[in-house]
Amino acid sequence: MRALLVVNPKATTTSGRTRDVLTHALRSDLKLEVAHTEYRGHARDLARQAADDGSVDLVVALGGDGTVNEVVNGLLAHGPGEKVPRLAVVPGGSTNVFARALGLPNDPVEATGALLDALDRRSERPVGLGKAMTEGLPDRWFTFTAGLGFDAGVVGRVEEQRRAGRKSTHALYVNQALRHYVTEREHRRSGQVTLEIPGRAPVSGLVLTIVSNTSPWTFLGNRPVYPSPLASFETDLDIFGVTRMTAFGTARTVRQILRSHTPSSEDAPATGPGGKHVVSYHDLRHFTLVSQEPAPFQVDGDHLGDRSRVSFTGVRRALRVIV
Repeated sequence: MRALLVVNPKATTTSGRTRDVLTHALRSDLKLEVAHTEYRGHARDLARQAADDGSVDLVVALGGDGTVNEVVNGLLAHGPGEKVPRLAVVPGGSTNVFARALGLPNDPVEATGALLDALDRRSERPVGLGKAMTEGLPDRWFTFTAGLGFDAGVVGRVEEQRRAGRKSTHALYVNQALRHYVTEREHRRSGQVTLEIPGRAPVSGLVLTIVSNTSPWTFLGNRPVYPSPLASFETDLDIFGVTRMTAFGTARTVRQILRSHTPSSEDAPATGPGGKHVVSYHDLRHFTLVSQEPAPFQVDGDHLGDRSRVSFTGVRRALRVIV
């Protein structure tokens, strides 16, 4: 199989030596070309070129969720189709939500072994993806999450810290979430975002909106976080929102999110957060988030600036993944 390995040399949890070992292992089973990213968006450009010229059957992303998102957007630059190369992921970031949601080990060496086993078995699965559309930006595919409002504001603060030299860690995200909560006192009491779903009454006053394409939404260390436990790669999109973030209510919602779980059987249905100020919807094909003032917007942990209106679409079986 002809393959392109897209390597992010700045990936959080892999050293140059580890990446060399992984590359050597993959070369044992693949006709492999290796490309290292040099700038933001480079992984997207590499994957798009590979898809356009038909030079490979498989693109392997070695990096974190940001690298995976770029590769996916490159592969699907012209939309889904039978000629789009397959995707494989070797996790190298701090959280690796997409890879872990697929059931891959979080360790890159173990994940490489799992990938080689899957290639040997010719094992793959189609996954659904989300698509975000907003004025002033190209349409953006996302693999596990998007958001407009408080959550995206936290992502923006984390990116500022990373540009200042801080390492991406779970502690950094928690710290910046607490800081953002304190500084956004006015907006967390009176939300400016409205959820518009075709054929239903709009839901206004949202402070926090989390769009999920799979579950869990993220991880705190090894602990999964479930705002929308029914979300999956086989359905369309889920959305979780909060209309007011008081200290007591927010603490209660956080506890619920950490205690929620996906269904393990018909006798053990999924449990998710609830309450007076909680809004949740499952398996939506189309919806739009509209903000009275431009609000922070993110996809797959990538802050894309402030936006007033973002439309979302769930696309089933958008990509084939080796797993």
